[in-house]
Amino acid sequence: MPCFRSTPKSPPRAFKYAAPGLQVPSIQAPKPLAPRYRVAAALVLLALGTTVAAAEPLGLDPQALLTPPPNIIRACCAFGADLSVARIPFVHKSDLISVDDIGRHRYLGDKLEGNGIIYTRRGGFVDLGHLRDYVDWTAYLHARMAAAQAADQPVILELGSEGGHRTLTIDLASHADRPDLPELAGKIAFDLSLWHEIATWFGASYIPFVPERYSSFSPEDLYSNLLGVEIGMEAIRSDLPFEEAVSQILMRYLTELGAVPRFEDTYFALEQVEDVWWTRRRALPNAKVLLRRNIGAAGELEPWLVPDDELLGAAYTLALPREELNDYYCLSIRTNAKIGLRKILPECGSENIDQTDFPLIIDYIASNQIPAEAPPKRKAGREWRQF
Repeated sequence: MPCFRSTPKSPPRAFKYAAPGLQVPSIQAPKPLAPRYRVAAALVLLALGTTVAAAEPLGLDPQALLTPPPNIIRACCAFGADLSVARIPFVHKSDLISVDDIGRHRYLGDKLEGNGIIYTRRGGFVDLGHLRDYVDWTAYLHARMAAAQAADQPVILELGSEGGHRTLTIDLASHADRPDLPELAGKIAFDLSLWHEIATWFGASYIPFVPERYSSFSPEDLYSNLLGVEIGMEAIRSDLPFEEAVSQILMRYLTELGAVPRFEDTYFALEQVEDVWWTRRRALPNAKVLLRRNIGAAGELEPWLVPDDELLGAAYTLALPREELNDYYCLSIRTNAKIGLRKILPECGSENIDQTDFPLIIDYIASNQIPAEAPPKRKAGREWRQF
């Protein structure tokens, strides 16, 4: 059982950088890879995330309900643009997307579903791969809990290893008052997303020997995850078929958040915060590609906006899930050696934690962020562009 059941006295710190009036040089969008490097690039990019899982229908039969989604559903995306990959010449990675290429949502994804990072003027950068993953996790958990509640049975899910072995136990029958199932599913899905960020910070990775700390708590991660939870909960409550509902709700949110229409617009938004939030001076999968990490804050989640939009004061904040819902479930994790729990929580006395311990671990991460490096001096004589 967990060693802590109460929330910490001080909430996890939020890190935010504002640079009003920052200007950046005009730059061309990425060019196609040279043929001689395509094979090497394919292997490296596969490790860094370019695949999707095969689709499954949401109307899961009882047998399918026994199998939760995999740790990684849609392997996307690295924050930044035109990033060097392992210093392979002419190989660069840009996981960006335009509104026209988003396509219809598919439960667990398919090759026709468009994913990537898109910039929105009220919600900052949104990672559609992360967003869709937690839409699907919310839907799966809701379906599993609804089936268990009908049978008056608890839910026990063995979720495999990610920074340690994870077991999810949901016991609704022992409570006189029943929670709103979509809301509870969203809370659990968001906790799973938090653990993914924590585990990758400490060295967990999908591909052996390819560390993923470069993507842990990146500026858009938590907001994208929570937005996916919100969309998932709304889709569950909709009268439309789930995938159709998600597709419509997603496009409505992107419109309300002011999504920029073109790939190039997101590209230039990233240029505004180059050498502020991220840098090209490092190559993937180096953790120092990220210069700022969004650890979050208590109560609500505010998106990071580029300087011009931050001045408008129109950020669309998302409310974090209610902590009272912790009473209905336990996400128990027997952490592995990479986490180093005895150093983080010396009072614990064991390697076992649950979701109520996450704030303390996130506080530890916040106090041990990789220091940002001084940005390089710009060369004289270059043309500058204001986004």
